[in-house]
Amino acid sequence: MAGARSIELPAALADWLASHADALDTTQALASEVVPRLAEARLFAIGVPEALGGSGGDVRDAIEAIAAVAERSLTAAFVFWGHRTFIEYVLQSPNGALRERWLAPLLRGEIAGATGLSNAMKFLSGIESLQIAATQADDGWRLDGGLAWITNLRKEGFVAAAAVTSPAGGPPAVVAFRSDAAGVARSDDLDLLALRGSNTAAVKLHAVPVDEADVITHDALNWLPAVRPAFLGMQCGMSIGLARASLAAAHRLCTTTRSGLLDRVEALQGELADAVEQLQEGVADGRFKTAAAPMFRLRIALADIVQQAALLELQGSGGRAYLMNHDRNFARRWREAAFVPIVTPSLTQLQMALQKQAASAGAP
Repeated sequence: MAGARSIELPAALADWLASHADALDTTQALASEVVPRLAEARLFAIGVPEALGGSGGDVRDAIEAIAAVAERSLTAAFVFWGHRTFIEYVLQSPNGALRERWLAPLLRGEIAGATGLSNAMKFLSGIESLQIAATQADDGWRLDGGLAWITNLRKEGFVAAAAVTSPAGGPPAVVAFRSDAAGVARSDDLDLLALRGSNTAAVKLHAVPVDEADVITHDALNWLPAVRPAFLGMQCGMSIGLARASLAAAHRLCTTTRSGLLDRVEALQGELADAVEQLQEGVADGRFKTAAAPMFRLRIALADIVQQAALLELQGSGGRAYLMNHDRNFARRWREAAFVPIVTPSLTQLQMALQKQAASAGAP
């Protein structure tokens, strides 16, 4: 496979993100604008086959696109990840009717896509039970349960994925449900410390109808490991972009005021580049589909790089970083960096999964 290309954002989008990153982080005022602006820039088409309306490439290109957005706004990148991950589910679903119905509107940003499978990924690693149950009805299934935290639940309309227990003891399935379906209740936006413009909320389902056209897969246990590299890989794009932004700022600061930090900044930039290369190679050759542990370790390593990068930016700024009129981008990136370890699956959950795997491998 050819290497993933570098992604350069259209100037209009880059300028808008730079101008509104603080508002996206601290308010809900611009939450409705993120999906349309990303769609207008054709970012959702990156990594989608041209034959299906995309611009070609693969998941590696989508990772780089999310990273490019995260360099300017982690809120927008978080929305991008949720939407593009749902698109990936549609692409990897064996259900052609689902793809025919949703792919084009998703690419155009006419409806928001919400990944909803954080619970499923934790279930797959033995961390959490499924939170939604499906029961049989005459015309399909009915869904009951809820998810406590989903991003990109756009008030103007969304379609979300969820893993569900199947009726009659069948294997878990993954289904899509619409915001306008009977029985779907979206909460108010969660009162977040940051990333407040990401349309992040909880959702409850009561007897929500779904039929065969809504089923992403009937076999979640086999399908989820295949889609997990895209789910986590694109999530890592958020860490990559944020770390690049903090390290670039730290580098600028250290060349003028604190040159003693420069070696540490450049060494961390090298670590970041190595981690990105490992991630891209693993996503490209498919190794992460059968070996999740190396990808978990990369996600943990990238989160650690983000924390170190933010600290180096702080040290490069010194006391000026605490002045409100100095550089609001630093304060925003500091808050954004606090989110990286807890986005599901959190570092604690990944470490638990690695410990379970190690214990299982060592069992007689």
